[in-house]
Amino acid sequence: MKKIASTLLVLGLVSGILGACGTNGNNENSNSPSDSSANPTNESGTSSNENSAPAKKDVTLSYLASQDWIKDSEMKLAEKFEEQTGVHIDYQIVPSDQYSNVLKAKMAAGEAPDIFGGQSGKFDLGPLYDVENNAVDLTNEEWVKREDPLYIEQATWNSKVYALTIWDPSSSWIMVYNKKIFADLGLNVPHSYAEFLAACEKIKASGVTPIYEPVSDGWHHVLWFPELGVRYQEQDPGLADKLIKNQEKFEDAAVLEQSLTQFNELTQKGYFGENALSNTYVDTEKNMAAGKYAMTLYTIGLPAQIESAVPGSHASDYGFFPIPLNDNQDLNVNPAAPSKFISSTSKHIEEAKQYFAFLAQPENMQYYLDNEPKFTALNFPGVKAKFNADQQEFFDTYGKKTGTVYQTAINYFNPQWTDIGKDMSAMMVKQLTPKDVLKNIDKRREQQAKTAKDANWK
Repeated sequence: MKKIASTLLVLGLVSGILGACGTNGNNENSNSPSDSSANPTNESGTSSNENSAPAKKDVTLSYLASQDWIKDSEMKLAEKFEEQTGVHIDYQIVPSDQYSNVLKAKMAAGEAPDIFGGQSGKFDLGPLYDVENNAVDLTNEEWVKREDPLYIEQATWNSKVYALTIWDPSSSWIMVYNKKIFADLGLNVPHSYAEFLAACEKIKASGVTPIYEPVSDGWHHVLWFPELGVRYQEQDPGLADKLIKNQEKFEDAAVLEQSLTQFNELTQKGYFGENALSNTYVDTEKNMAAGKYAMTLYTIGLPAQIESAVPGSHASDYGFFPIPLNDNQDLNVNPAAPSKFISSTSKHIEEAKQYFAFLAQPENMQYYLDNEPKFTALNFPGVKAKFNADQQEFFDTYGKKTGTVYQTAINYFNPQWTDIGKDMSAMMVKQLTPKDVLKNIDKRREQQAKTAKDANWK
């Protein structure tokens, strides 16, 4: 916990220093990968124009990933990588609600891609992906020494590193709100659940839907529950450790039932609107820009995304506050994130390693960040962050106390994410109660723990 707090503190200090010279969070000044000021490097760390090009290979690497894990800027870098090496990256993008099953089916059939995406997490790499059999050991790769140790820890299984994670360490899930709607209705940022409910009621009465929630993707609405790890620790000190050791059940933890009950209350009061069950994650920008919704649960990069995606929109029209369930006023962090693995059965392991090394070069990561509106920083040193004034103010206000989200802090939780999503959807339509959801989580945890022969479940 102290290491995480330290990381966020350093992030805040760095961002403060960079604030005067950073970008405003949009892409107006971003360079194309062919520009000399953002020229991607080869894997040796030197510019591709400085040395004679190595002999090119006629190789295609298949890359299976979930929707939204592969950014456009990475695809541009892949084109540059192919120009330099002759190695083509064949991206195979699968809808998020189908990805886990597709990946498992391909692995079981002996048809694993050369590279596959996966959610890192020190408790999950074995149960989710069986990395010791299905993935390549990357421990001795050069970039491992440079990547944020917190992220390396989450990509490690039995003391070996199995994944490359390039992600935004500031991408906590928080409430993003429309400043104009709040101002027109005389609303202030809520600092308690009661204030949040009052704001939602006033917004709904004005004819605007309070919250955009894309339930149909199957994963997003789950975030409301496990993201409150630091608040749960405040309310029930030691709860996380008790859950890990099987000394307490989810169904018996009052603070967990409280947050699910409050989430369900938002649903039953109509604050997610009539279309929550059919809303999609990819439509978030246009719906928020249209003023149809006052708030949504997203990362701090959403305003820049809206500005980039919707002409006439401005990132400065949006502000931020923490998820207010259980009166939460703290910032949760998650050093586990979508990551890149190399399949142990790949016939092109060295080429895949070469691609990872290429992506991990500082100049390439700077290009990746500068051209990805959703991200404001990366989990590698030497990459210049791009916090705007509103983002900096948020971290200054709420970044003083942090904690780890439950999907990373608690074992046997993240692998059942899709199932929890189904249970929460059933709760939203009154087929299950919050207590039922918690009981189902306990049942699945017990099954997973016994499969893993966890001594705490004997």
